Amino acid sequence: MKKILVFVLFVVLLVMLAACAPGTKLDLDAPATQKQFSMPGPNPEVDKPAENGLVAGVLQGLWHGFISPVTVILSFFKESVQMYEVHNDGKEYNLGFLLGVAIVFLVLGFSGGRGRGRRR
Repeated sequence: MKKILVFVLFVVLLVMLAACAPGTKLDLDAPATQKQFSMPGPNPEVDKPAENGLVAGVLQGLWHGFISPVTVILSFFKESVQMYEVHNDGKEYNLGFLLGVAIVFLVLGFSGGRGRGRRR
């Protein structure tokens, strides 16, 4: 039974690796591309109100940090959903956002580890 399981896992791994192979229409004459990495620059929308006339502050940053795991997934499917509000008041919003993200992951981390290893 163990040999069959190892063989099946090997076949599944082989199929998965074959699926990652490039297609047959590979263009080797394409020019080389360059990627430029740079630090993010200043936000031109800081302290500018959004369409509703409001500028996001520390409390909205905290809320956006709390809901960031959900909004990042939604942003893959809907372009109108963004994870970060660009119309913010700067450092205070950033602080709230990072605190919100940290609290979410701390709570998830502490709640996921409870009760392990104590049951017999």
